[in-house]
Amino acid sequence: MFEYMGDRLSNAIKNIRGMGKITEENITEAMREIRMALLEADVNYQVVKEFINNVKEKALGLEVQKSLKPDELFIKIVKDELVDLLGKETVPLITEGNPTILMLVGLQGSGKTTTAGKLANYLRKKHSKKPLLVACDIYRPAAIDQLEEIGKSLNIPVYTEGKKAVTTIINNALEYAKENKNDYIIIDTAGRLHIDEPLMNELKSIVDLAKPQEIILVIDAMMGQDAINVINGFNDKLKLTGTILTKLDGNTKGGVALSVRHLTNVPIKFVGDSEKLDGLSEFHPERMASRILDMGDIMSIADKVEGVIDEKEAEEQARKMKQGKYDLEDFLSTLKQIKKLGPLENILKMLPQARKMGLNNVSVDPKQLAHIEAIILSMTKEERKNPDILKASRKQRIAKGSGTSVEEVNRLLKQFEQMKQMIKQLSNGNLKLPF
Repeated sequence: MFEYMGDRLSNAIKNIRGMGKITEENITEAMREIRMALLEADVNYQVVKEFINNVKEKALGLEVQKSLKPDELFIKIVKDELVDLLGKETVPLITEGNPTILMLVGLQGSGKTTTAGKLANYLRKKHSKKPLLVACDIYRPAAIDQLEEIGKSLNIPVYTEGKKAVTTIINNALEYAKENKNDYIIIDTAGRLHIDEPLMNELKSIVDLAKPQEIILVIDAMMGQDAINVINGFNDKLKLTGTILTKLDGNTKGGVALSVRHLTNVPIKFVGDSEKLDGLSEFHPERMASRILDMGDIMSIADKVEGVIDEKEAEEQARKMKQGKYDLEDFLSTLKQIKKLGPLENILKMLPQARKMGLNNVSVDPKQLAHIEAIILSMTKEERKNPDILKASRKQRIAKGSGTSVEEVNRLLKQFEQMKQMIKQLSNGNLKLPF
């Protein structure tokens, strides 16, 4: 996400590096580049104008003029202004209430139903909640079936009464939640191709009946500046508590994220960053600004790892790496844990200078990981512990058993040895491993 805009901003800032002093003349070109980068990313014109004026005013201020490193201070100013546009502070989801009721609204095709499942999955994993999904989209063909299928795949209950009136469904769903001790209710509502009076009247009737603590608009990040009109249209009638931007993993310019909070004062609470049902991330303005500027997002990586990676096992493997005792048996265990984190390319994009190193365009074929796993599983325990004994005949047996080739087996062994050597050098050199 934000790759194009981030590249343009990084190039503009690069021209400032090394300057002993910042003046209006020597930042003119950089400010022009930043302005064009934001406009081409579909950031609202008024937002861009304010952003440029604020950065310029602060960059030409006394604090920067007196600084020993004005270029670094300029970068900090740009980042701080991005954080301001994105909303400054993280606005968490309300999880208090008995039960807590959340209502998802939005136009047709925005991804409400899938997002409902993602939210339920998030609440169960992150907050140990017992969510109930309620199917209130009684118009879109297969909407109820879709929600039931999502609930089934997550093992999360879905309350549905088919095409009955939404008020009847809500009333009965509240009773069902009480009887089954569901402490969080997520209501999936109907959408339209555009905002109209019948849609708003139905949504208001749900609000009056369910009295949700959260009314969240799900909006397609690829809409561009039209998103602002949609947000304001819903907010005028329903008083939104937040938005969720979907499809930020796609080919989106991302400008809507920089305009939403500033123009509507409705906070972004989550972003959809993959099609999978765990592809929902809390929105942190500070982290997002860092990612836009290619500074990485280590905290979000840590969030993904938490609760997925076995901490004791990871510590043991780290110790073995440092001592040079890490073998293919350990590597297989590492692979299995990595797979739990979801698509590897999504993790690589969060590393510092990912775009500079080309990691933002890396595509990791799941089949490659499956081949590696098959090769190691075709080895005996002794061979995994001591790969040096793998001669020609053994390699042929492993290749045949894993459905791969001897060349692939040799490639894996070579890459594994190179990795071990790199770790050894890091451990013995000036760069120390973080364990």
